[in-house]
Amino acid sequence: MGLSMTETSRNMATETKASGQTVEQFLVLAKQVRGAALEELIRQLLEVPGIYVFGEFLEMPNIQELMVGPFAQSYQLLTLFAYGTFSDYIANAANLPELSAAQKNKLRYLSIVTLADKLKCIPYPVLLQELEMKNLRELEDLVIEAIYADVVHGKLDQRNQTLEVDRSIGRDIRSQDLSVMAGTLQDWCNGCDAVLAGIEDQIGRADQYKEHQLKVKHQVENEVTNLRKTLKATTGTATQEAEQNLMDSREPPVPEELRQGGKKTSKVKGLRGSGKIWSKSN
Repeated sequence: MGLSMTETSRNMATETKASGQTVEQFLVLAKQVRGAALEELIRQLLEVPGIYVFGEFLEMPNIQELMVGPFAQSYQLLTLFAYGTFSDYIANAANLPELSAAQKNKLRYLSIVTLADKLKCIPYPVLLQELEMKNLRELEDLVIEAIYADVVHGKLDQRNQTLEVDRSIGRDIRSQDLSVMAGTLQDWCNGCDAVLAGIEDQIGRADQYKEHQLKVKHQVENEVTNLRKTLKATTGTATQEAEQNLMDSREPPVPEELRQGGKKTSKVKGLRGSGKIWSKSN
């Protein structure tokens, strides 16, 4: 590339900032001219950096007048830039005006956008084929320019020979493609509804499980409380019995001799008393 990477990025940033104003200027000019002047305006529009959508121009009455007549090729070329790719141009080059170098690069940028809509990792061979390029260095330089122009965002994987696309600009949409888009969006909405229904079902199951676990928790807590009461009552009774047994064990036992001696004394006293009684009667 003739410019350094820093110079290229600075130029692309300036072009991007000015693109909004440039579109307005071209729209104003397109309303004021016809014929050859309008054809020249279209040529400039397809060369100027920063403008990558052309639907508003195609809807203008004076541009639609070019569909038939000596300037029909310019109208077809504008339509190709709006919806087509570089390979489409090559296939119909005989019926279209010749492209300048700036127009070729611009159409190649737009072709990368179309590929990025289908593939997030675009192999180098696919890029080379679709962009009609044979040199890898030129291909990588072109992709780098497209990235700095904010046409695509991604990175080149030289090891795996692919362009990894994160996102890209949008292109013009044909009216017949709207039904396809509507169907795609409807499918997406249906998918979202299915996901939401699944989430709500999971939430319902989670609530039921939570309620069941709370019941189990309360039941376990009640059983633990009852068990504590039972253990407390049982422990109190056992403690009283243990204390009573301890008190009984502390009292000294009465010796056997004392028990027997007490019985002999009572017998002797009885005999002595009876002897005294018998002596008096004599």
